[in-house]
Amino acid sequence: MFMQREIGQGRTASLKLCVLPGDGIGTEVTELALPVFDALNIGCVFDLGDIGWECWKAGGDPVPPETWQKIADNDVTLLGAVTSKPLREAEAALPPHLQGKGHPFVSPVVQLRQKLGLFANIRPVTDVLGNDRFRFTVIRENTEGLYAGLDFGEIPEAFEPLLKTRESRGAPWSRNGAGDASMAVRLQTRAGLFRLFRFAFDYARRQGFEKVTWADKPNVLRHSGAFARECLEAVAAEYPDIDWAIENIDAIALWMVRRPERFGVIVAENMFGDILSDLGAGVMGGLGFAPSANIGEAGAYFEPVHGSAPQYVGQGKVNPSAMFLTIALLLEHLGRRAEATAIENAVSQVARSECRTYDLGGKATTDEVAAAILERVRALHPAVAQPDSARKIMERTA
Repeated sequence: MFMQREIGQGRTASLKLCVLPGDGIGTEVTELALPVFDALNIGCVFDLGDIGWECWKAGGDPVPPETWQKIADNDVTLLGAVTSKPLREAEAALPPHLQGKGHPFVSPVVQLRQKLGLFANIRPVTDVLGNDRFRFTVIRENTEGLYAGLDFGEIPEAFEPLLKTRESRGAPWSRNGAGDASMAVRLQTRAGLFRLFRFAFDYARRQGFEKVTWADKPNVLRHSGAFARECLEAVAAEYPDIDWAIENIDAIALWMVRRPERFGVIVAENMFGDILSDLGAGVMGGLGFAPSANIGEAGAYFEPVHGSAPQYVGQGKVNPSAMFLTIALLLEHLGRRAEATAIENAVSQVARSECRTYDLGGKATTDEVAAAILERVRALHPAVAQPDSARKIMERTA
């Protein structure tokens, strides 16, 4: 287990941060990025906790009760990465005495988003590798849509009358009873859409974006699309200074690649936003540059979106930039815009140098890129004290 530890010798701690390194490369990028708080001269208490696959294998719960308490006790949460696997593999990984005992595996990130009410997933997309040609943000709804949890391995009895009515009218599908099909339901509530759209317009206003684009498929999902449009129109009327539009998700995917500079804020329901946000990562150079923030009305957690990538553990190949950019999002959320900008500029400068990991065609190791970013941060935002090495920080808290 990890212990609470204050980082930033000689400074008053101004930030209580719950740090959940997680699994795989999550622990590696976390320990390499934590010294940025020292480099920025930010006094901070790191309260390190456990989450993820090892917790599941040990006790049948990927988010132990003590971790929830740590999240509640601190100002904000930083997550490294966690492993999630399909139901069959998850059950097989449990110790024998827990198998078949009704321990459902629920992704840790899904638990965090739903239990903490973190409805907005923020995914900035910037021209890290180029000449600052584009800058936009995908805001994905986190709790509703097709990922609301209404996913069934057979047709629920309550839906049978609806399907039989369609079949009697010549529906093109063929099945033999409820167990011969599966279904998932896209759930959108008026309250959920209103808070999502208000968040998107507020974000656009704060970040200086001139337009909000709702990514949907209203020509196919006609009724749910019309419902969302009514909500969007009502919210947009509260923000006359910001333009808005509704575009088909497939068209947006095309133009994100061809002309990313045409977008400001793209907002989407859960599944559509999931797809577009990863496409945005590809546009900016890969998941190694993709940070995320998960925001609710009374909480937040921050996480690079590259996943735990267990195949790369210990190889020194992964790009740590996403974790640094995630910390930048965290600091901006806490009102530390100057420090966040220093990290963003440092990452961009290193990314455009010869110090690159293999995903960018370079030969630098994870440690070397992290060290280069920290050096640039110190040059851009001089600190009073030099930071300890990453491993020393993690060893002190072990």
